[in-house]
Amino acid sequence: MSNWYEINDVERVDSPALVVFPKRVEENVKRLVGMIDDPARLRPHIKTHKTAEGIRIMMNHGITKFKCATIAEAELLGENGAPDVVLAYQPHGPKAERFASIIRTYARTRWACLTDNPGSARAMGAIFDAHGLDVPVYIDLNIGMNRSGTPPGPHVVELYGICAITRGITPVGLHGYDGQHREADFAIRTLASDKGFEDVEMLASSIVHAGHPKPVIIVGGSPTFPIHARRDIVECSPGTCIFWDRGYSLLCAEQPFEPAVALLTRVLSLPTPTRICLDLGHKSVSAENDMAHRVYLPEHPDWVPVGQSEEHLVFDVQEGHGMKPGDVVYGIPYHICPTVALYERAIAVTDGKVSGEWMIRARDRKISI
Repeated sequence: MSNWYEINDVERVDSPALVVFPKRVEENVKRLVGMIDDPARLRPHIKTHKTAEGIRIMMNHGITKFKCATIAEAELLGENGAPDVVLAYQPHGPKAERFASIIRTYARTRWACLTDNPGSARAMGAIFDAHGLDVPVYIDLNIGMNRSGTPPGPHVVELYGICAITRGITPVGLHGYDGQHREADFAIRTLASDKGFEDVEMLASSIVHAGHPKPVIIVGGSPTFPIHARRDIVECSPGTCIFWDRGYSLLCAEQPFEPAVALLTRVLSLPTPTRICLDLGHKSVSAENDMAHRVYLPEHPDWVPVGQSEEHLVFDVQEGHGMKPGDVVYGIPYHICPTVALYERAIAVTDGKVSGEWMIRARDRKISI
């Protein structure tokens, strides 16, 4: 076998399948730790892998802080003894109640969450206080992503003060995600990220001048990780690096991570001499990108995707391609995070052979709480 993604005993694996290569995962985690001065400044997001195995590999390499976005992900971290977890979400109503239950159930973990306005802060504070909890909170800043958070400014210092006097919560820091910086030129991406971070630094100073303890700053994702890793005053939150994907391989060529997950699919049908249908539909690979940027077929880069439905992915190809129904085709997703969430398990392959399964336990909205 000459390609890392090929499986010697592929007849054991039905398709479509998500295939994880644990040795490559571990190498990616080693590279992650090697890119920062202190693993205590790493707070990787588990949204990509959603697995106990991924958590344990990271903890085995000295990572003790994590970030998550759902209650199921939080529960998975609690189950696996993660020491320090931030729910990177502003929980309302039932979600705040569930988060309180998570905190009480997994009391050995230090838990925290986000807030971005006084009303939400007071509402979650009331719920946490009713459970006898005092939960650390980070002010979620909108530093250009424009999906959640509040823009940096004097009102954030006021919000910090409101949180400080609200029962059930205690402000401990600032959180910002600059996922909008996706420039392929790393120098341009760096300039854009640096400019956005200036506002965060000034805001942190204003919070200290207002009489609060120095805030912890959590910032960034995968594209800006190498940029923020140079700032010794922040915690960094890459996520995709554990598995990597085709999209980031192209966008973030400056980063040393390599794909550690592949898709196994098979030729389902040959409806015409120049058309091939694979069993890789919307339910098997993330479909939010345009047709040409859903899956990369390393052995067939000239195939042109022309249609996809729930269970089928159709390509136009050259006549005389030599493929037949049942033939195996390997693919690398362009966006691994939502692709993983489509599967209940990943087939683990070590040294070319099936070695087990990784259950995607946090793909559901609920595990038990």
